[in-house]
Amino acid sequence: MPEKKSTIIAFVCNWCSYAGADQAGGLRLDYPVNIKLVRVMCSGRVDPQFVMDSFRKGADGVMILGCHPGDCHYRNGNIKAMKRSILLEQMLPAFGIDRKRFRLDWVAAGEAERFKEVVTKMSETIKKLGSLHLKGFVESEVA
Repeated sequence: MPEKKSTIIAFVCNWCSYAGADQAGGLRLDYPVNIKLVRVMCSGRVDPQFVMDSFRKGADGVMILGCHPGDCHYRNGNIKAMKRSILLEQMLPAFGIDRKRFRLDWVAAGEAERFKEVVTKMSETIKKLGSLHLKGFVESEVA
C-alpha cells in the first residue's frame, strides 16, 4: 500500500501571512505542496478547536501563521493567538499528539522567503515524525 502523503494545515492571517504566501507564489518560490492554506482574518480568531479538528480529520501537522507581534491589523490578535498556542501545546500530548506537530509563527506580507522557510521547516519536521495515527478518532482524509 502506498505511503500516505502528509498534510499540513496552515491557518494564515489575511493581512500578513496570506500576503506572504501569495508573494511566495508570485515569485515562484518552491515550497512544499503538502501545505494547505486556510485564510482567516486574524491569527487571534483561530480557535484551538480548529486545530484539534484538523488533527482529528487527518492532518499530520497544523500551523498558525500571523503578523509579527506589534504589527497586528487588529492590534493584539496575534498576542491572543500566542497565549492560546501556549495552552494548546501543553494539551496536545494528552491526546497523543507530539507538540512538534503544531507551530505558531510570524510572517509579514513582504516576507515571501520567510514564509517558504517556515513551511519548509514544518514539512521537514512532519516528515521525520511520520503520519499521525490517532486512536479513537474517525479518520477522514483532509483535502
